Amino acid sequence: MPYADLHVHTTRSDGSLALEAVPEAARRGGVEVVAVTDHDRVQPFDGPVVERDGVTLVHGIELRVETPGGQRIDLLGYGLEPSASLEAILADIQDNRIERGRAIVDCVESRLGIDLDVTVDGGFGRPHIARAIEAHPETEYDYQGAFDHLIGSDCPCYVPRDVPSFETGRDALAESCRLVSLAHPLRYREPERALALAADLDAVELQYPYGRDVDREPVEQAIERHDLLATGGSDAHDERLGIDGLSRRAYDRLELADD
Repeated sequence: MPYADLHVHTTRSDGSLALEAVPEAARRGGVEVVAVTDHDRVQPFDGPVVERDGVTLVHGIELRVETPGGQRIDLLGYGLEPSASLEAILADIQDNRIERGRAIVDCVESRLGIDLDVTVDGGFGRPHIARAIEAHPETEYDYQGAFDHLIGSDCPCYVPRDVPSFETGRDALAESCRLVSLAHPLRYREPERALALAADLDAVELQYPYGRDVDREPVEQAIERHDLLATGGSDAHDERLGIDGLSRRAYDRLELADD
């Protein structure tokens, strides 16, 4: 059982767990440290690492960026104290998220002839739409089916969103965070190219529940080659924390907590 789950989403982006409920969920999952890494959003924390009901919460963020080769990857920032440049990037992203969300919702409603009855606001993402499709009594799609047939990449209602360049996003996170990590490197179309970019970061997410057998050796080699730290987490979008993460020893190496 991990000591720290450093990849968790809440209702402030596309998770189903309220921020206020994170400490209780952490206790149920047997973890003592949780990094809240909502997509493109900062948290109402009064510091980079805070204590809530006996649980350590790390102020984190997940930011999607586009690499020079056109591949989109996700960066995780930890120990966040947002700079003006990062806040400006996030404001633009949230505006685009709302525009994109409305476009996808309109397409789904028109295609299926239904009203999804969703509110498109800050932090809105495709998981919100997939959950609404699954819950609607007049559709035949479950959550995964919504992605597979309607709103996933190359599907009829998919709309890409605007993201910053790798360099812009990395620099803004480096200015604002104590640590910047490459998220789930083995999920990408070209993992070797993503891992090569980790040379410009602090860490790579080594522990991650891919849901399939994976060879983590390329990740371990990148960590050794570039002298990187290892992060890890469950990428929780529901209320189950601690599916994956770091031991206490591995977490302490990150030196995120104040002395």
